[in-house]
Parts: sequence; structure tokens; C-alpha cells
Amino acid sequence: MIGVELTLWLRPLEENLLRIAKHITRILAAGFLLAPVSLLAADSAITYAEVAAEVPYEKVAELPFRLAEHTLPYGEDPLQYALLWNPLLADDAAPKALIIFIHGGCWLNAYDITHTFALSTALSQEGYAVLSLEYRRTGDAGGGWPGTYDDIRAGFTYAQQLQANDANPLPVIALGHSAGGHLALLAGAQDESLQGVIGLAAITDIIGYAEGSNSCEIAAPEFMGGDFASKPAEYHAANPAERKPHANTFLLQGSADTIVAPAQANIPGALTINLEGAGHFDWVHPGSQAFQTLLSTLSAAL
Repeated sequence: MIGVELTLWLRPLEENLLRIAKHITRILAAGFLLAPVSLLAADSAITYAEVAAEVPYEKVAELPFRLAEHTLPYGEDPLQYALLWNPLLADDAAPKALIIFIHGGCWLNAYDITHTFALSTALSQEGYAVLSLEYRRTGDAGGGWPGTYDDIRAGFTYAQQLQANDANPLPVIALGHSAGGHLALLAGAQDESLQGVIGLAAITDIIGYAEGSNSCEIAAPEFMGGDFASKPAEYHAANPAERKPHANTFLLQGSADTIVAPAQANIPGALTINLEGAGHFDWVHPGSQAFQTLLSTLSAAL
């Protein structure tokens, strides 16, 4: 009985914390520049315990993280902003690269940038600068095709401008998960300013994907504004499988993924890395074997 009462008492607290988190996100989206700040000290690393494969989304969403050091608007809409995590480095070390990261979530506005804060934190702890893009999604004014893709292209252009103004520009890698992988592959194809492009459980064939019936596949026609029969030109334009990929493209895929089928990890000219037993969200959990595979791939891309 005590456990039940405690649960009932904690539930309003959890709801308040969720509202606070959403409020912080809205502040970030407004484009305010933040001073260095974190849940721990700015130079403290978070240790992520090892986890078994097939990580559920809920386990990713509850991970600890360090807040980004800067919020950088790349457009006028409140959702057109990037969060920059500075790398945690030893005094004599240099950043390895700048990662432009695009979160997933079936292109839907029900899933925002926050569930990948731990991934961005962990990558920054490995010596990478991480520029994570928020963008308009299905359900947002201007979201869907092609507005969502236009946002990603604008974010890439903004990153290029940042690099152009830097006396010591870093190699840049585009990285995207799931629907974010779809967008990264599209925007990164033939972009000579990039060192490489990495898709994590990426949707590479949106035409085939939109024919499926799982909870994410059925979001594809909504994102595209109709089915393939009614919008063939749009689907062809939005299909990474029909574009020549960046010369240094990697597709990382888990064999146990039930959201994006392993068959999606197939673009001629891209290198596919299959991880046996890995699920869809393993790629964004820093305690997973998939994350170690990602680190190895980043090193190979450089």
C-alpha cells in the first residue's frame, strides 16, 4: 500500500518535471544563447552503464545528459535551431570532428530533439563537437515534405558558415538516426563539404517504407502529404535510394530492428555495417554495443 501511495505522490512530481523540461526546450527553441551549463559540472563526464541489445525507447529517453553549451538559430521559425555540444577534451587535445546530428521520430512532431541529448552528450565526451538540429516535423506549420528537408538543408548551410568563419575548421560528418538518417542521407548526398555521412537504422527507400504497416511506416504518407500513387514525383525526390550517395557513406543497421527493416540498409555505393541482435534504439544509447560500433565507424569515416 505504501508503494502505491508513493507512486501516486510521485506522479504529479514527474508531470511537473516533464512540464519544466518542455519549457526549457521552448526557451532553447526561441534562440537564446546559453552560457556553458550542465546537469553536472561543465567538464564532468557522465558514465553510461552497459546495456543489453534491443534497448526500448523509454530507456533512451530517461538517460542523464549534459545540456548543450549553445543554442544557435539557423532560421526564423522557433523550431529552426541547433544545439551545440562542445567536446570535452584534455588540455592538449583537439576536437576530432564536427558532427551534424539529425534525430529521428518518424518525422512526427510528437518526437523532438530531447530524446537524443544523451547521445550528443556521449559523442561530445568522445571528443566530437556535436551540432544537433531541431526542425519542423509533420504536425508543425511548414513541416512535412519538403519543409522538413528544407530545414535540414538550411541547418547544413548554417554549419558550413560556422566552419567558414573558423580559423581551424574541423572535418564535418552528417549523422542521422531513423527518419533523421533519411534526411541526413538526402542532404549529405554529393555535399563535398562533408567528410562523410552515417545513417543509423536509416530509412533509405521511402517508397517501399510507406507501403508498410508498423507505427512508423504509416507515418511516411502523412509526411509526404499522400501516398506514392498520388505524389510519385515527390516520393522520387525524397528517396535516398535513388540518389548517388556521398562517396564516404555508411549505413549502420541492427538485425533485430522492428521499426526499420534491415533490408533498408542498402544503397549502391554505401558501406553497410550489420550488427547482429541490435534493435532500433540501440544506436542512440551510449551504453550499447551499437554505440561502440558507431564510434568505430566515425573513426573510419575520418
